[in-house]
Amino acid sequence: MSQQYQHDVLVIGSGAAGLTLALTLPQHLRIAVLSKGSLANGSTYWAQGGVAAVLDDSDTVESHVEDTLNAGAGLCREDAVRFTVEHSRDAIQWLIDQGVPFTRDEQSAGEERGFEFHLTREGGHSHRRIIHAADATGAAIFNTLLDQARQRPNIELLEQCVAVDLITERKLELDGQRCLGAYVLNRNSGHVDTFSARFVVLATGGAAKVYLYTSNPDGACGDGIAMAWRAGCRVGNLEFNQFHPTCLYHPQAKSFLVTEALRGEGALLKLPDGQRFMQRFDQRGELAPRDIVARAIDHEMKRLGADCVYLDISHKPADFIKSHFPTVYERCLGFGIDITREPIPVVPAAHYTCGGVVVDRNGQTDVPGLYAIGETSFTGLHGANRMASNSLLECFVYARAATSHITQALDQVPMPADLPCWDASQVTDSDEDVIIAHNWDELRRFMWDYVGIVRTNKRLQRAQHRVRLLLDEIDEFYSNYKVSRDLIELRNLAQVAELMIRSAMARKESRGLHYTLDYPEQLPVAEDTILAPPTYAD
Repeated sequence: MSQQYQHDVLVIGSGAAGLTLALTLPQHLRIAVLSKGSLANGSTYWAQGGVAAVLDDSDTVESHVEDTLNAGAGLCREDAVRFTVEHSRDAIQWLIDQGVPFTRDEQSAGEERGFEFHLTREGGHSHRRIIHAADATGAAIFNTLLDQARQRPNIELLEQCVAVDLITERKLELDGQRCLGAYVLNRNSGHVDTFSARFVVLATGGAAKVYLYTSNPDGACGDGIAMAWRAGCRVGNLEFNQFHPTCLYHPQAKSFLVTEALRGEGALLKLPDGQRFMQRFDQRGELAPRDIVARAIDHEMKRLGADCVYLDISHKPADFIKSHFPTVYERCLGFGIDITREPIPVVPAAHYTCGGVVVDRNGQTDVPGLYAIGETSFTGLHGANRMASNSLLECFVYARAATSHITQALDQVPMPADLPCWDASQVTDSDEDVIIAHNWDELRRFMWDYVGIVRTNKRLQRAQHRVRLLLDEIDEFYSNYKVSRDLIELRNLAQVAELMIRSAMARKESRGLHYTLDYPEQLPVAEDTILAPPTYAD
């Protein structure tokens, strides 16, 4: 039987952004944090590299801002960049206060630099400013925040809860546009429950699962972006999908990312014959921004007909490699690759969604009462290409900003009245789930082939034609059969794919992560791609 729940704040997503917001809200509020699988299923847990922040005495806010603007290919919103960087030290200090076990530096070096933690450097950064916990920073942060959340009696952590759609005043045909809650599939009971809340926060991550090859976990289906779009929110810059240059190439190595920090510590990219090639594409070589490195690898693989290229750090001392990259070392060793002695086979894979739901500096969307934080959102920080390790920083800074905004608005927002239950009276159990599996595979394959690292008008037109057919099929299926996690994710992924394709078709230039053979030059003026749904009201 379906259940009704009431909370002050409903957080959809249990990663870095969602947990940070839950932990920083006043402790008298009743908060629900939903995870559609187990709590550790999100992207945060798998983040290896670290968090970019101005922490060293030799580094400056201006330098971090400049590096981010350069990596973003002229499309970053400077006010968002400056806001994020200026709040970076406070965000890191908050994580340290929570007990995150960041890797410490040798005492002597720490005293000279005025900072006790080890900092590494990644592509696009002019300084060592990446604070990390060995090469498993995401796991260290997630486990720490989760432990803290479990100690808070006001925070309910709910697993196997798949958000189906947002509930808004507009959808209920009431006066106003406010978000009132969400319908949520409880996978344990099989029923769709109703969650009402004074504030709803989307922290559902990105949509890299729209591509055949991705570094992301299975849940990265663009759920928050699709739900926000259907609720009346604008989306921005969804044509910019970052492909991480180095994912492990091995038939059993599903979605294993080889951290960029290896290149920060001197790893070299090589062709199958052992020759380096990055210096032919960018003077920064292996430390060029990710879009440049990914395109270079893609170019060389296609030129040679090679299945992969190789990342080689074997020239470094074995003890150094094992101590700095224990996760990569152990994982590769499990596949028979000893990275202290031999190079790592790697390929690019979809990694990060730079665009998302349009929000302001408080993480607030176009719909009152609805916030979006983390990879779900479009803040303007990343521009046309996200600089390494700025994404986790964005999670913490904007989650804390949203907390402040929600806290200030508490007195003005009452609890919503009773909301109508989910109506499943007109649907039946499906006996054709093969359709879902087939459409899922077709979607991810044509997105990889036609909307990937290198694009053309013809490829995008083919993709648009196919995605519209899929959306019609999915809509018919959704209208007639009971919802399941697979159906909900497919529906959301197809919607976000359509928005990505539309955004890519609208950009008549090559900039950052969007590279098209039909418009290889960059336009003199950089403009965001903003799409508004039919229900959007300014």
